[in-house]
Amino acid sequence: MHSCIDRKIRSLCFMFSLSDLILVFTSSAKHLCPPDQREALWEFKNEFSVQKLDSSWWESDLKTERWRNNTDCCSWDGISCDSKTGKVVELDLWGSSLNGLLRSNSSLFRLQHLQSLNLSTNNLPGILPDSIGNLKYLRVLKLRYCNFFGNIPSSLGNLSYLTDLDLSVNRFSGELPDSMGNLNRLSELQLRYNNLGGNFPAVLLNLSSLTQISLSYNKFKGMIPSNMSSLTNLESLEINGNLFHGSLPSPLFMIPSLILLNLEGNSFSGPIEIKNISSPSKLEVLSLGENNFDAPIQGSMSKLVGLRTLELNYMNTRITLDLSFLTHLKSLSYLDLSGNDLKVSSTLHLPSLGFLYLSSCNIVEFPKFLQSQTRLLLLDISVNQIEGQVPEWFWRLQIPHVNISQNYLTGFDGSADVIQRTGGVVTLDISSNAFRDPFPLLPNSTEYLFASDNIFSGEIPWTICDLVYLDRLVLSNNNFSGSIPPCLIFLVSPSCESLTSRKITSLGSCNQTTLLVGAQCRYRLYTSKVIRSIGFQELANRTIVRPWL
Repeated sequence: MHSCIDRKIRSLCFMFSLSDLILVFTSSAKHLCPPDQREALWEFKNEFSVQKLDSSWWESDLKTERWRNNTDCCSWDGISCDSKTGKVVELDLWGSSLNGLLRSNSSLFRLQHLQSLNLSTNNLPGILPDSIGNLKYLRVLKLRYCNFFGNIPSSLGNLSYLTDLDLSVNRFSGELPDSMGNLNRLSELQLRYNNLGGNFPAVLLNLSSLTQISLSYNKFKGMIPSNMSSLTNLESLEINGNLFHGSLPSPLFMIPSLILLNLEGNSFSGPIEIKNISSPSKLEVLSLGENNFDAPIQGSMSKLVGLRTLELNYMNTRITLDLSFLTHLKSLSYLDLSGNDLKVSSTLHLPSLGFLYLSSCNIVEFPKFLQSQTRLLLLDISVNQIEGQVPEWFWRLQIPHVNISQNYLTGFDGSADVIQRTGGVVTLDISSNAFRDPFPLLPNSTEYLFASDNIFSGEIPWTICDLVYLDRLVLSNNNFSGSIPPCLIFLVSPSCESLTSRKITSLGSCNQTTLLVGAQCRYRLYTSKVIRSIGFQELANRTIVRPWL
């Protein structure tokens, strides 16, 4: 009996051991890349120097520096291999600080089984070699921000499996090659920020699989083709920042899948005609600003009931925009009408509106319809002709980011603490007006205060020291005098020893130039508060960055 049990146990142990052995074998087989693939990758690594660049918007990841020769290349950073053959199918070296030419005989092109290649954000100055067309199994090709120049190679047309192509932020020039018409599987095409030109690429109109096209900020010209509706799967079209002109073909708005349409910054003119749409439009983002439309547009817009973002800034229509058409756009959350003459109904209500730009609209009073906008997060009504006092109801809206600069405002309706009591302000720009005392009391939530170029006088209010989140304070070109609040006394700068060595207690103890630091001085505050930088005046004329710009 015992021997029978022992045999069963031994049999089970053998089975478990065998299964473990199989798992180890298959696991190692899964990750082991062929020697020729490893050699090609190692040679590719040595074709470039690695020069790490300082950048405020991305951090280098030096993947190739962590590669080790004579090890399994499938375990190297940025490499993915086929689970069965071990062939390299993905190479992702985004932001690896590679520096050098991508040559036509690069060992990269020996990786014939690549399906995804991402070399974006490296410095590869030169012409993109025709050899790129030898990687015939590529599905994804991302070469964004690589410093390539010259023509886009016609060999890209050989990549018949390609679904995603990104050549943005380079210096490519000329027209798109006709061979790109062979990319029948292409879904996403990103070509923004190049020097490409010619008419709208007709070669794209036959690629019905396209869902995204971005040709922004190039030198394309001419008129938009009338048969754009052939792109039946198109969801996003960005052609802003080009030289297109003429009227917009109405079929453009009838693409059933279109969600985003950006035509800003061209020379389009004429009317905007949106014919009757059989099914509700899916369009959510529409940007038509900075063009030359010369006919009313509002009647057409009312049919786009799904819009969430609408940019009609600087339309140059010479026609007053009657905003009553917005009544139908109940989902609208972002609206930019800057640079237009407006006719605004006091009963207008946009229940979802969060961001509103009405700069340079010749407005002479605070629009009454604002009183019903309870979800505003940002309001810009700068560069208008609004006079008098800011009404008390305005602060009850509790808008976090407010820009009322460059008007003719003189004060605040109600008591000096009206803003503080209502709360909610994070950014407040009241600069370039005619505000007089008293200086407004602000809520603790305030992070940015721009109050330069007014007529405030007397002492800088000590209540500023209570603003524990204040990050930027600009009070230049006023008539302040007297003592400086204690939290602003310690001005520390390595290049301004005269300020670091002593405590300034009043405006009378130093001349204005010294207090305002001077052209060569950059300084910070180190206090128990968290004010990190102060801008009484930076005489070097450094641009102040505001959240709405």
